[in-house]
Amino acid sequence: MLDSFNMLVDLPVASASEQQAYLLLLPLAMILFFAKVLSLGFKKIKLPEVLGYLVAGLLLGLIILIPNQHIFTDYTMEGINDLAKIGVILLMFMAGLETDLNKIKSVGLASIVITSLGVIVPMGFGCLISWAVLGSDIHEALFYGVILTATSVSVTVATLKELGKLDSKAGTCIVSAAILDDVIGIILLSLIITLDGGSGDVTYVSNAAWNMVITILVMISFFVLAIALAFVVRIVFHWLDKKYPHHRRIPIFAFVLCFLYSYFAQKFFQVADITGAYVAGLTLSWIGTDSRDYIDKRTETSAALFFTPIFFCSIAFQMYTGDMDFSDTTFILFGFLWVLLGLLGKFIGAGAGSLMCKFSLRDSATVGTGMMARAEVVIVSAQKGVDSGIVNPAIMPFTLILILVSSLITPIILKLLNKNDNTPNDAIKEVPQEASESQ
Repeated sequence: MLDSFNMLVDLPVASASEQQAYLLLLPLAMILFFAKVLSLGFKKIKLPEVLGYLVAGLLLGLIILIPNQHIFTDYTMEGINDLAKIGVILLMFMAGLETDLNKIKSVGLASIVITSLGVIVPMGFGCLISWAVLGSDIHEALFYGVILTATSVSVTVATLKELGKLDSKAGTCIVSAAILDDVIGIILLSLIITLDGGSGDVTYVSNAAWNMVITILVMISFFVLAIALAFVVRIVFHWLDKKYPHHRRIPIFAFVLCFLYSYFAQKFFQVADITGAYVAGLTLSWIGTDSRDYIDKRTETSAALFFTPIFFCSIAFQMYTGDMDFSDTTFILFGFLWVLLGLLGKFIGAGAGSLMCKFSLRDSATVGTGMMARAEVVIVSAQKGVDSGIVNPAIMPFTLILILVSSLITPIILKLLNKNDNTPNDAIKEVPQEASESQ
């Protein structure tokens, strides 16, 4: 058996011009098989299924370390990462579909408070530890802090969805605060790059300060345009509801809307594509289409069968693709402290914000834990800092450690926090309203 595997990994590699799509089939088959087997195993021991996906990625990722292996190559990993991106977009689209806008309105103040502290505390921790350990200047220290402000709640969304708590007050606040986090994080990213002398990804004018202002206005315009288009979307989908009730072409058009919002958000408005996907789902939720539940069910089926396992496995794969310089002990010390404070910063900041809004201790801990999760957003933020020459490239392996650790511990802690919670979601719908009014 071992000899057979060695023959497999030692197969000759096709040149770049000879790369064929079929080479992606073996790694995909391995990902789907091991992800499903391990997720079922974790489900049997009462742990979230997404944890099985991550462990499957960790185990399969060991193949990357084998010399001359030709399973997870640069070519196949590129394909896996592209499919993973669709997976996270569908996850956030579903989160938008399942978000009750009336509840977001009722927790509006709570979301602002949670987001503010969830940004300020980890950013402060990142600045402090980089200044204390590395002696960073103001721009570098601020950027190490900005990286820690990023929240990517894909793992949290999947876990809360599995626990039936995505529509709870804690789940609603987490998703709402994460969207605000995304916007604030991008603004801070542009701001620090501008302060350091850069001008961000897009140059509208030669003046860096005015370029930053225009960038922020362009980002805001996306949300204004999305609100305006919602009225058109409402007309179209209400017509589809009457003409083709519960027909599969309705979720197909919903996918079209999701992908268009995602594309245009990132391409033209400097807003993350996952935020565009969430806004698309939120739009369909807001317009009150009769097919909302049907669209959600079809989307969940498509994602769970294929895209979601690939996404979570791809997160774990990133642990094996970075290089770490073990000779720089000072930076290694900083890196591990940075990861620890990144986790604690979100938990303390978001949790404290929840307590300030009169949430129960358990719900506050749930919000704090849910906001700890990081994924692709933190990688993008860190890479922008490296590309701009503001931060040390050695931060990338620690960024991956932060992603991996937060992705592993978040579902476990959420599961423990909600282990004996049988409270129906409907019974707590009005609690956030009381919390907001008390402010």
